[in-house]
Amino acid sequence: MKQDTMLKTIDKIFKKVKEIHLQGSKEYARGEGTDIFANFKRAGMFADISKEKAALVYLVKHIDGISAHINGHKSQREPVFTRYIDAICYLCLLWAMEESSEIKLPSKNTEQRKELNLNQMEI
Repeated sequence: MKQDTMLKTIDKIFKKVKEIHLQGSKEYARGEGTDIFANFKRAGMFADISKEKAALVYLVKHIDGISAHINGHKSQREPVFTRYIDAICYLCLLWAMEESSEIKLPSKNTEQRKELNLNQMEI
């Protein structure tokens, strides 16, 4: 694949990511208004874990399905492309939790953040 084709693919993927995020956020926020993390807060309460860990569990579910697909398991309930999109959505939500200071990083990661300049990264 050439670079220009890859860039078009990335645009197509993130257009779908936005679409799925908007659909999902309406469903998962439920009566909590505009709190995009509401579902993870509820799941975290049920499981006695943080909302970040709840989001990670959701992400890992899709990573597991992607792994099964790559290893030859073809009888999945949803197309693998759906899992790719959902995994990207969960990564974006984890990013948003980080960016909104919803995740409190251990001090060792503070140095990593400085090295990567994530506090000033523009997207």
